[in-house]
Amino acid sequence: MAEPSAYTVASDGENNPGEEAQSASALAQAAVGIDLGSSFCSVAVWRDSGVEVIANPRGMTRMQSYVLFKGDIPSSGVSASIMDAELNSGSAIYLAKCLLGRVDTDPVVELYKSSPFLIQTLGIGARPFIGALVDGVWRSTTPEEVLAIVLVQLRAMAEAQLGYAVRTAVLTMPSSFSRFQQTRLERACAMAGLNVLRLMPEPTAVALLYAQEQQQSFNDNMGSGIEKNVLIFNAGAAFCDVAIAATAGGVSQIRALAGDSVGGYAMVQNLVNYVLKEYEPTLDEQILSRISVQLRPVAEGIMHALSTSANAVLECEIDGRKMSKNITRDEFEHVNADILKRYESLVLQCLQKAQMNVDNLDDVILVGGCSNIPAVRSLVLKACGGKQAYKGIDPLLAAVKGAAMEGAIASGITDPSGKLDLLTIQAMPHSLGFRISGDEFLPVLQKNGAIPARRDVLVTTSHDNQSEALIVVYEGESKKASENHLLGFFKVTGIPHAKKGIPLINICMDVDASDVLRVVVGVCMPDIEKPVVPLMEVRMPTIDDGHGWCAEAIQSKYGSLLDLNFLPPPKHSGTSA
Repeated sequence: MAEPSAYTVASDGENNPGEEAQSASALAQAAVGIDLGSSFCSVAVWRDSGVEVIANPRGMTRMQSYVLFKGDIPSSGVSASIMDAELNSGSAIYLAKCLLGRVDTDPVVELYKSSPFLIQTLGIGARPFIGALVDGVWRSTTPEEVLAIVLVQLRAMAEAQLGYAVRTAVLTMPSSFSRFQQTRLERACAMAGLNVLRLMPEPTAVALLYAQEQQQSFNDNMGSGIEKNVLIFNAGAAFCDVAIAATAGGVSQIRALAGDSVGGYAMVQNLVNYVLKEYEPTLDEQILSRISVQLRPVAEGIMHALSTSANAVLECEIDGRKMSKNITRDEFEHVNADILKRYESLVLQCLQKAQMNVDNLDDVILVGGCSNIPAVRSLVLKACGGKQAYKGIDPLLAAVKGAAMEGAIASGITDPSGKLDLLTIQAMPHSLGFRISGDEFLPVLQKNGAIPARRDVLVTTSHDNQSEALIVVYEGESKKASENHLLGFFKVTGIPHAKKGIPLINICMDVDASDVLRVVVGVCMPDIEKPVVPLMEVRMPTIDDGHGWCAEAIQSKYGSLLDLNFLPPPKHSGTSA
């Protein structure tokens, strides 16, 4: 395998030096598929009419998404396993994907502050400070840098196996990722010298793999593409995604998506807190925190053991204290009852949004590490009318295989047997819109709508002689704009002076097939056909760091002076006979 030192990780603000030197020959190769999970990662490629999952020199196809900062060159779990002692030392950083694009007021960041590496927050809406302990000194880093190190070593491993330069990739992501988080994931790829052709929600990648399997099954049996409805449940270390897809003849359409930032990490932490409850009265907070960190790997082992046994014994010695406790599966399910309810809620929500009756579901696919937990499997299958889980897909490698197939399709690779004659119609994971008067969120493109999508809405001024308007773009489902994800903002100037409600401002939101969002704004006046000021076209998101306080700063600076009012479309009255 190529030495990691042969590759460089660019700083978070510049491209990798090798990115600009991409050769023409590399463009003809299939892009690799990468599943960059919170705990484990894998890479695959389309070769010889099939997906090949690439193994590291130790024969492992699933490797740790951790980075150990030790000495001059950091190393990831791709090249060598990182031991529990190193994970607990503060020198290793993991769960970087969970911290990606989050501000220090995010409750998810607060959850991971119990990790042994350094996470400092000021509670002001800025990015949290992250550090690894190197030779007794906290070395600052970013989630993007950590992920880039993992990606560089995945890329080196793939190049050693494939024999050509890897420059393009399709990556999976949680469906709950905001567009800002997506840009930071693309930033990490750029730092690793990778050009991202697609970012696919993980259940969407699984749906593509399922569609291909169904198509091959029909072809082998000389059948036709009968439509099948499938529910995909994906639960990993830190995220849970649910999707409902309709597949027929190699075409897979996502009917509904739902996601949440909760997974196995939170389950293990709940188990740790449960075990430590009896020690709380006798130990101070600092000692409890240290014991909690060292107890996590033991508790994770108990969680895995309870997947196949009704009970397991937790035994360990930490700081000279012997700990022993028999834990039953019922106890584990009790301490994680809230998480299980959130999982069930996602399934029911997805069924409702897709307007799908469980009787119309043909298959239920369970993927991800947490899908092996009996309580999780049981509640998902029960919510789906007691159906059996689909057996034809590897639950741990399904997402990376789907990403590899999408990588081949996006690279223009064709297969003589028709195995790549596939199409995925993705769904909008979040509603997209902008703020109007009174901090109201006006959704323009609705969640679960098909991609590509385009829609125009009309707004108008909220004050007499208002010559400027502020377009503040958000994504999310809350009726209050400030409770959604801020994507960006820009000002429209040169609006002719007139009474409020007279100028017509057309705002168009366009999401293309590559999931790129553009906002186009034009200003018109009654009885004038052409726009009175040049059109403005802005690609979103426009903000970078500091997005947590931008909305407050805008409100403090402008208040309601540049607000807009919605103009509902005219109602067409019927004609009398």
